[in-house]
Amino acid sequence: MKRLFTALLIALPAFAASAADLPSAAPLFALTLPALDGQSVALASFKGKPLLVNFWARWCGPCRKEIPDLAALQAKYKGRGLVIIGIAVEDADKRDHLREFGQAYEMNYTSLIGGSEASIALMKALGNSKAGLPFTVVIDPDGRIHSSALGAMDQAAMEDAVRPIL
Repeated sequence: MKRLFTALLIALPAFAASAADLPSAAPLFALTLPALDGQSVALASFKGKPLLVNFWARWCGPCRKEIPDLAALQAKYKGRGLVIIGIAVEDADKRDHLREFGQAYEMNYTSLIGGSEASIALMKALGNSKAGLPFTVVIDPDGRIHSSALGAMDQAAMEDAVRPIL
């Protein structure tokens, strides 16, 4: 039993991710993506702001469940500088459907179209090796990834994630 305990103490730090272990947000800031309204948005323009970036798709049930909480979070913390960016893991030829969806779900935050393949590559670069949805990345004003989460988050979890970067 003592050897098992010692082995766990030695192995435990290997499972704890430090800030230095998190991937760089540079691939995100290098992009310019189309918004649902057709305008191009350079993600570098968001440097210096606290960000919550959420990857989603219309066909993703857990993504749909998160959208009202993301909208509420944007409304609550916009005055403190928080910027929420939704990146649709869908292709630009779906822009009309995405725009209608965004209106129906009252997406009051920046909504961009990442493209299916490009979004998957970006999610992987940002630490989502499974490329699952929804995927959320929290980035501090210095442009460093503070945390990330694979799977649906409720509003309380979102608030806990962004509070340290505000």
